[in-house]
Amino acid sequence: MSRYAIVVGAGSGLSAALARACAADGMKLVLVARDIAKLAPLVAELGARAMACDAGDSVAIDRLFAVVERDFGIPELVVFNAGYRARGPVTEIDPQEVEMALRNNALAGFLTGQGAARLMLKAGKGSIFFTGATAGVKGFAGSAPFAMGKFALRGLAQSLARELGPKGIHVAHIVIDGGIAGTRSGRDPGEEDKYLQPQAIAASYLALHKQPRNAWTQELDLRPWVETF
Repeated sequence: MSRYAIVVGAGSGLSAALARACAADGMKLVLVARDIAKLAPLVAELGARAMACDAGDSVAIDRLFAVVERDFGIPELVVFNAGYRARGPVTEIDPQEVEMALRNNALAGFLTGQGAARLMLKAGKGSIFFTGATAGVKGFAGSAPFAMGKFALRGLAQSLARELGPKGIHVAHIVIDGGIAGTRSGRDPGEEDKYLQPQAIAASYLALHKQPRNAWTQELDLRPWVETF
């Protein structure tokens, strides 16, 4: 079977840069998103496979991993890059928004990690990476649901690393501590110092994946050098 990687929560920006970095390293790609129509240009560019899936749905995730195992074998790398941000004053925010944040950050991360682990344990190797955020290290005012989801994702990664590391699976949590260039309106991709560059982040993920198992990183935090913390 060919070497391949799965990116859950695929789209433009970081996930596209990750896909390109993996392809350049010789891996085939399975790109997972709710709306795969938006992935058409990237799929054509990389010869990737796009699969529609709601990562917060256990039945859908089980189906996803069953199909990729049948068609490609055991993945070398699985990256959870999905998320959901809800903002608002604690006295006003809709509890359904809080539930969505927990479902799409914490539950979806768990289901993805579980599905990946079930396959990788058969081979005794592989990498499972979770994309985190500043909100997983410190909560900000007006952003409680996002902090809840990202803190949970960070705890999940720590638990899985301790459980799966001794079995040959590298689990890591990557804190993206800053804005990513080109991912939101008003952010100039040319401002190399102010925002994290997607290609630079992707290079760090790939370096993490290639670490020798006697010197694995469990948590990596990335930020622009001008960041004031």
